[in-house]
Amino acid sequence: MYIYDEYDQRIVDERVDQFRDQTRRYLAGEMTEDQFLPLRLQNGLYIQRFAPMMRIAIPYGLLSTRQVRKLADISRQYDKGYVHFTTRQNVQLNWPRLEQVPDILAELATVQMHAIQTSGACIRNTTTDPFAGVAADETVDPRPWCELIRQWSTFHPEFAFLPRKFKIAVCGSEEDRAATLVHDIGVHLHRDREGKINISILAGGGLGRTPVIGSVIKEDLEPAQLLNYLDATLRIYNLYGRRDNKYKARIKILVKAMTPEVFARQVEEEWHRIRAVTEPLNQQEIDRVSAHFTRPDYDSLADQDFNDLSLQGSASFQRWLKQNVSPHQQPGYSAVTLTLKATSDAPGDVSAEQLDVIADLADQYSYGELRVTHEQNLVFADVPQHELPKLWQALDNIGLATPNRGLLTDIICCPGGDYCALANARSIPLAEEIQQYFEDLDYLHDIGELDLNLSGCMNACAHHHVGHIGILGVDRKGEEYYQIQIGGSSAKSASLGKIIGPSFKREEVPDVIKQLMSVYLERRHEGERFVDTSLRLGLEPFKEKVYGQKAA
Repeated sequence: MYIYDEYDQRIVDERVDQFRDQTRRYLAGEMTEDQFLPLRLQNGLYIQRFAPMMRIAIPYGLLSTRQVRKLADISRQYDKGYVHFTTRQNVQLNWPRLEQVPDILAELATVQMHAIQTSGACIRNTTTDPFAGVAADETVDPRPWCELIRQWSTFHPEFAFLPRKFKIAVCGSEEDRAATLVHDIGVHLHRDREGKINISILAGGGLGRTPVIGSVIKEDLEPAQLLNYLDATLRIYNLYGRRDNKYKARIKILVKAMTPEVFARQVEEEWHRIRAVTEPLNQQEIDRVSAHFTRPDYDSLADQDFNDLSLQGSASFQRWLKQNVSPHQQPGYSAVTLTLKATSDAPGDVSAEQLDVIADLADQYSYGELRVTHEQNLVFADVPQHELPKLWQALDNIGLATPNRGLLTDIICCPGGDYCALANARSIPLAEEIQQYFEDLDYLHDIGELDLNLSGCMNACAHHHVGHIGILGVDRKGEEYYQIQIGGSSAKSASLGKIIGPSFKREEVPDVIKQLMSVYLERRHEGERFVDTSLRLGLEPFKEKVYGQKAA
């Protein structure tokens, strides 16, 4: 993983000192709320329903065990003993005290972490595939390119006050596990027939109030021109993006208004102007950054036969082996997902005690690294297959061996009305009720792959628009209701879900999902996922089942 140099550490330390003084002046009454607002946002600090919320950056979702242990210590000392992992591969503290935030930032700086640009109208944390570097279908390791983007975008003077927040995702695999089509910019890395890296750029994706699938604006970009091209794209957005209406300020609105073709031409013209006066990325710099992402010193192992008696165990272990263990580039190794979706736990939450054990296990079984996923889960990327039974037992002992990765109860869920002042409805209690309703693992495995995303408001922090089933909390005359849509996907064939009809009370939602499942199980073709069946059949069979029974 990337290790700070002297310059990296100095700018993070200086930012801590700067914000400490800004916080002191604000608390002393020397700075107004309006003056302090952009300063706290630049340091990842929001004001939520009951307390501040602090968002800490995890660049492209990669953590060392030293950083994991520091997060555990901080959560114990400055919060309530747990952290929350987000769909942006970041981590949040829900209960820090404002006067202690500079101390938290100072603690983070000791392990090369920060909260810079995790909020505000700037370029946010760049995200990627949590299986980067080990995925069997990977053609280009995206991590060095994410790091180059991070270094380019952090404190970029021209893009510190954009019309709105800006999110970039990078993918280097056949399967898009970074949801690049619903980001402001999506970067696709691939190789040509000669093995050279080429880059495709997508722009104008995004969710929220106006969900849009991104459009390709550039193909076959030379890697050396990546940052220049991103500069050009951001300049056009910064110049023409609307600042008079925050609901129309995202780049997706600009691209749609201009049309992708016109927007691409504008970017191309700006890119040529930049190229005339700016040096491209040189190979020396690409190699310098790439050198931080070498492969571990793997042992020479053979792939295990997962049907072999040496890997046999309880039924729970077998389910976990099938559902939470993924293929790896290196023979004899697998990647393991820890789903943070045990029933009765808020999705994405992990206690300090669990973090300590996770760090120990990552040191023992996965070369001291951990990944954060877009689905609010964690990944051990490099586990020797013969160690899988021991790892499963250790995870089971701390309640993190739930065998439901990619199943209905692996719910992506925002904090909702329990924390967020913007939410129309509570998300966490409904997620728990759905998990309890569908506890039968045999039934879940019969249903198969299903993404269920649950947002408490139209800001779509849980990406409900691209869930196979998306649930949105809405306010109906002061009461919490939930709108349901189906058919969404964040994969390379991305699609936006369609609303099935009027919203439901919270207690009705689990049974509505059961009715949707009954249509799927009755009418699916062999090998079809729920999303495939819903797109093939359209809304009508599902609407008839749900609202016909409700009316009766």
